[in-house]
Amino acid sequence: MGTLTGGEGREAFAKNPIILLPMGSHEDQGPHAPMGDYLLAEKVAELAAIRATEAGTPTYVAPVLPFGGADWFGPMIGGIAISQATLASVITDMVASLHRNGLTRIVVINGHGGNVGPIAEVARTLWQEKKVVLPSLYLWRISYGLLPGLIGAEKAKAVSGHGADPLTSIGMHLFPELIRKDLIPEGKSLKKDSILGLPYTGLGTASFNGAEIGLPMEYDDTYHDGVAQGDPKLCSAETGQALVEKLTDIVARFAAHFASKVPA
Repeated sequence: MGTLTGGEGREAFAKNPIILLPMGSHEDQGPHAPMGDYLLAEKVAELAAIRATEAGTPTYVAPVLPFGGADWFGPMIGGIAISQATLASVITDMVASLHRNGLTRIVVINGHGGNVGPIAEVARTLWQEKKVVLPSLYLWRISYGLLPGLIGAEKAKAVSGHGADPLTSIGMHLFPELIRKDLIPEGKSLKKDSILGLPYTGLGTASFNGAEIGLPMEYDDTYHDGVAQGDPKLCSAETGQALVEKLTDIVARFAAHFASKVPA
């Protein structure tokens, strides 16, 4: 959408095409990967829009929202995040701007966990107040589900995690010039001591006699330089290519499905 001229836009948008709204974050992705993971969400959206359009469903990509909802990653120098409440307001305003002029078939293409809550809040309000559907696809959650079928369950378990797959492999495929292979670290286990002396089990969780306990924390309390339990040395451009192909296909096919259920 950002590269269309005003004249081109008036003609293209008059038919209420599918609009993909990519979102991501600007945070620590490990010492080897670019902080702007929004680049990956934006590129997948672009590839999916091309495929959907070629298959008969006109689809456009809105300018990417690069700053994610604040969650765990504030300690990273250079990181930029916005509060959950602000993000919900921004999404609300973006959607309202499109709706005002008749662009009502919007699909959020999400690339950050901290965006999930605000997206859901906006979507719920739209449905309750206007019966408008705002679907969203969380690319990395989908990718975690795809990995075992692509590389096997054992390798998927070893490579999955923040700072490893799916983002590192996808980055190796889409933006190989941005991946610093010389800085890829060894995979490590999570740091274990929480603020209460309990073993961390993930972001914001620890274990007490086998029960999960929610605790305040930030990512560097348990991650090593932005890398969780997954081993980034197991990532590859080949895995990234397979993931991107699957994600592109899923998003493109969903765009067609959405268009068939929500007429222009």
